[in-house]
Amino acid sequence: MQKLPCVLLVDDDPTTNFLHEHLLLSLGVTDRCIVAENGAEALDLLAEAGDAPPPALVLLDVHMPVMDGVEFLEAYVQPPAMLPVIVILSSSVHPHDQSRLSTLPVDNWVSKPLTREKINNILMQHFQRHLPQELLLENEPDL
Repeated sequence: MQKLPCVLLVDDDPTTNFLHEHLLLSLGVTDRCIVAENGAEALDLLAEAGDAPPPALVLLDVHMPVMDGVEFLEAYVQPPAMLPVIVILSSSVHPHDQSRLSTLPVDNWVSKPLTREKINNILMQHFQRHLPQELLLENEPDL
């Protein structure tokens, strides 16, 4: 499987970020994860990235301190052709949250936690790729 050049994880829970980053790297989805604990930190990291490849995939929590997921999306201005795939990765399925995000460039909504199957579905739906069958059949790694 061809790896994504970069994945951006934005979640205020460091444990969630650690586990999701570990899963993405161990499955060979990417070799580079950018991790931020709120939208403002994510914007700063993206601005500092220089010539590094931009994220092809953003996994974004909704509820965070400092700058939440909606505020991040409103501030993350990219030409339409340059927009990464943006997946809301949240435990919230509140209709108010869905309404707030309905006018923003969100490609998918996935409930936490991220799993092999959810990653595979994202890869198939948005990148026409899939995890190798042997990785899908293995037990989840011990962390």
